[in-house]
Parts: sequence; structure tokens; C-alpha cells
Amino acid sequence: MRFLATALSVWFLCLASALGAAGGDHVLPLDAQPLHNLLPITNSTVMVWIAVGLIVLFCRAATGKMTLVPVGFQNFAEWAVESLYNFLENLMGPHLTKRTFWFFGTIFFFILVTNYLGLIPGVGTVGWYLKDAAGNSAGFLPILRGGNADINMTAAMGFTFALLWIYWAVTENGVGGLAHHIFAPKGNFSGIMRAMMIPIFLFVGVLEVISIAIRPVALSFRLFGNIYGGEQTLEKLMTLVPEWLAFLPALPFYFMELLVGFVQALVFTLLCAIFLKLICDHGDEHH
Repeated sequence: MRFLATALSVWFLCLASALGAAGGDHVLPLDAQPLHNLLPITNSTVMVWIAVGLIVLFCRAATGKMTLVPVGFQNFAEWAVESLYNFLENLMGPHLTKRTFWFFGTIFFFILVTNYLGLIPGVGTVGWYLKDAAGNSAGFLPILRGGNADINMTAAMGFTFALLWIYWAVTENGVGGLAHHIFAPKGNFSGIMRAMMIPIFLFVGVLEVISIAIRPVALSFRLFGNIYGGEQTLEKLMTLVPEWLAFLPALPFYFMELLVGFVQALVFTLLCAIFLKLICDHGDEHH
């Protein structure tokens, strides 16, 4: 099986090199581009639709003929979901995990599938060169582009979590409890010491608010930068040697990108879970 996987990877990279070479050397544009002037559909949007379609088809296959003793797709799906659920439960506790797993489970598997689709040969490398009215080159337009190599996609996920974070934080703590959690002094102080600590913790609370506001931006750029940078690295490595050996320099990095795709999905999910746990932790649960 390992030999077969290696052979397929080499073939895929050779195919990607050949397809990319057909259009000449090019660089994946920093921003996603519309495929048609009249349609607000970008090449990354199409990849996201494909990712969602694959997830839906997998779920249909896993739940189409459910049995008491799971087999096939059902067995794999239950193992994947239960593993992630147990991991988050150990981190956030049973209550928060049960309430929020619909989001964390969705975001993890969506990012994972989208990352791996971006590594399919031809994605980001097959397309056409654009020309302006004067006939000069105006850039390269790939037909397909990795969904998470588009800052709009990662920003949408980051700011969606930010809105949900506010909702969950308020419903778990209350408005007063949330303000107390951010601004109130921590620890047992009394007298003049308490009076001195209040302005300090108010200042720390302002810094915490700024940190909370920055979190969706950091989440967005962390995922986008890693995925876009990885795809650009593979593309550049295939231009270092003759075309018939183009796959060779990129081969080890291709396997590394497979690992990066999983790690980035896990990191995004883990950071979101930690941010939620920190604001909802009342110190009354022990895990």
C-alpha cells in the first residue's frame, strides 16, 4: 500500500508538472479571481462547493445503511467523529462540547477536505493567461484554486467563530458575568490593595478586549498564509529542474503538505476551542 501511494503521488506530481508547464511559468495570484465577468463566482468558490459536495456525499454513504455494528464508511465516519469529539471533550468539558460540537466538527472536517483538495494536481496550475486591451500580459487565471488559499474564505470562518464566541460567552456567563470575567480583579484583595488593583485590571481588561478583536484576524491569516505559502512552495520547486524531473524536488514537500493540511485544520479548531474554554471556564470543572 505504501508503494502504491508513493507511485500515485509521483504520477500526480508528474501530471501537475506537465499541465503547469503547458501554460508556462506562472505564479498563483494572491487573491481569488472571478471566472467570468458576469458571474460573482471565483475559482476558490468552486473548490469550496466541491469540498462541501464531497462531505455531503461521504455523510450520505456513511449513513445510508446504518447498522448496529458499524462497517465500511459508517465505521470510519463514527471513528473520525468520535475521536474528534473525545479530543474536544477532554479540552472543553462535556457541557461545552455537547453544545458546540456541531460547529467544531464541521469546521475541522471542512478545512481538512478543502486543504487536501488544494493539493490535487492541476489545482492552481491549470488555467490561462489574461491579456489587457493592448494585448499585454495581465496575469494568470487558474481554473481552480485551493479554498483556503483565499483570504476571503479563511476570514469568513474566523469572523463566524467570533460571532459565535460572543453568543456562547454571553449565554454561558451573562453580560455582567462576561464583563466581570474580563475586567474584574482576580485574586483575594482587600482594602488599599484592592483599590490599587482595580485600575490595573481595568487596563488589562482593555488589552484583553483588543486581543479578542484581533483573534479572528489572526485565525484568518494563519490558515491562509500556511496554505497559500505551501502551494506556492510546491509550484516554485517544480521550476528548479528540467520538466521531466519537475516532480522530484517537490515530492518530499508534497508529503509534508499532506501533514500540514491536517495540522492546520486541527490548529484552527483547537485555537477556537481554547478561546471558548477560556471565557467559559468558571473553575468548577476538573478534567
